[in-house]
Order: sequence, then structure tokens, then C-alpha cells
Amino acid sequence: MILFPAIDLKNGQCVRLEQGDMARATVFNLDPSAQARAFAAQGFEYLHVVDLDGAFAGKPVNAQAVEGMLKVVTMPVQLGGGIRDLATVEAWLSKGVARVIIGTAAVRDPELVKNAAKQFPGRVAVGLDARDGKVAVQGWAETSEVTALEIAQRFEDAGVAAIIFTDIARDGLLKGLNLDATITLADHISIPVIASGGFASIEDVKALLLPRAKKLAGAIAGRALYDGRLDAAAALALIRNARAAA
Repeated sequence: MILFPAIDLKNGQCVRLEQGDMARATVFNLDPSAQARAFAAQGFEYLHVVDLDGAFAGKPVNAQAVEGMLKVVTMPVQLGGGIRDLATVEAWLSKGVARVIIGTAAVRDPELVKNAAKQFPGRVAVGLDARDGKVAVQGWAETSEVTALEIAQRFEDAGVAAIIFTDIARDGLLKGLNLDATITLADHISIPVIASGGFASIEDVKALLLPRAKKLAGAIAGRALYDGRLDAAAALALIRNARAAA
């Protein structure tokens, strides 16, 4: 189980949104590279980054901030937001991103995901962000008519490294992860699933380490880390101890 600290980029700054609403953004750090360094110093092993402006624009917008982070940390970085074609996938992977996350294009252009996963094995993830069970696209501005499970099943045997499942209703609100929906998704597919949206406290870490959640590959924490509700050292110690006991 990997705990991914999240850096969401808007206007070159590190922010957190509430329920994916760009008008409800809180700026937590003006320097994303400094934030990335801080997470590395705390002992995190994998960084989750989203170009929020890119998700709306359909192309990378905060490239300078991302490249800055890649220069200052050695831990792997997974990146989503505005990745809608193979050229963008290739560009980011060549710049040092460990894994790209394809969201909107996974709904609208599943062949892109399949081609990218084939060309770059283990380095392409799919981001499925659900509102009332239906997947939202275009930076969550639009809701599609398909469920997360329907889309995830399209990519079985395609070589996708992970599915990142976000419950939009909880995102940024510190209500706790929607583990029931996430575990149900994980139980119906063979692709590793990462939980996202609503991470609130050490109780979420404990819940992720219960036997019922053993199929989950990890979870993403954002606001809870920034406002101090989640103690990084305590969370990482719990995960280390669980691994040692396994």
C-alpha cells in the first residue's frame, strides 16, 4: 500500500479544491518544488501531481512547475491533467515522469490508453473521477453517462498500471475515503486500484490496512496533509509496520 501525497497545480501554485470546483481553491504553497521537497523529506515514496488548468484546457498548462519538481525530487512522480494524446504522453515520460494518468481521454478515446499502455508498459494509469457513480470529464466540468466500472473494464488486459478512483463528492472535504465504492471496483477488475477523494485522518490509513482493502494499491492524500489533520510520520510508520508484518 502506497500513500501518495498530492500536489494540485493551478496558476503555477500548489492548491486544493473542494469537490473539483476551481472557484473553491485554497492556495497552500506558492512554490510547488518546495512542497515536493517537503514531501520527500517526510519520507513519502511516490508523488501524485495534477495539472488542474491542464485538465480544463485539454493540454499541459503548468509544465514549468512540473519540470521544476522533477528536478528537485528523486522519488517517482505520477502526473495527470491535460494528457489527451500520445505525443503528450511521450513528452512527459521523456522528461522524467514515472507514470502518466489519462482521465478524460480514457472516456472519449480508449484507444489512446490502449496504445500508450502498449508502448509504455507499466507507465500509464487511468484516472476515473465519479460523481454519483458516473464518470466526470474535462476537469470534472462534465459528467458522462458511463460508470467507473464500465470504463475500467475496457482496459482489462491492456497493460494499464493502475486505476485512480476519485469520489468527487468527497474530494477536498475531509469526509474520509469512499472505501466501499473503491473496494467494489477493485473486486471486479484485475488492474490495481488507488483510492482518492476525501482522505481525512489516520483512521483512513487504518481502514486501508484492513484485510477488506488488501486489493487496493494505495491512496492519495491532499488537504489532510496540508492542514495537519494527517500526521505524515505516523501514517508512514503504520504502513511500514503493516508491510513488515505481511
